Amino acid sequence: MIAHLAIWARDLERMRGFYETYFGAVAGERYHNPKKGFTSYFLSFGEGCRLELMHRADIPADASDPIAQRTGLIHFALRLESREAVDALTDRLRQDGYVVADGPRTTGDGYYESVVLDPEQNRIEITI
Repeated sequence: MIAHLAIWARDLERMRGFYETYFGAVAGERYHNPKKGFTSYFLSFGEGCRLELMHRADIPADASDPIAQRTGLIHFALRLESREAVDALTDRLRQDGYVVADGPRTTGDGYYESVVLDPEQNRIEITI
């Protein structure tokens, strides 16, 4: 079982707020290690896998195109309860100025999903 995924973030508080606002994440206590200049939050989405948001000033920004496919971790999926919930959240994110890269649509393998970018251009599949 996967325990958690992690993202290096440039703006830790903005990223925490995004996942709390749009996906109902609950952030644990802010962790700070002054010796290493490291700060993080673990976000819980109910049962199962958590997301760790991490920040350290010396981590370089990724200049790759967030829409283009590439090797390595490309996205993670967050499951909602219905097609209507996927549609509503996708519309809300679009209206709030976030990039909707694809969908909502039914994929060839039967998933109903949309693909959005978080504030730091990480790809998220919103699915049922």
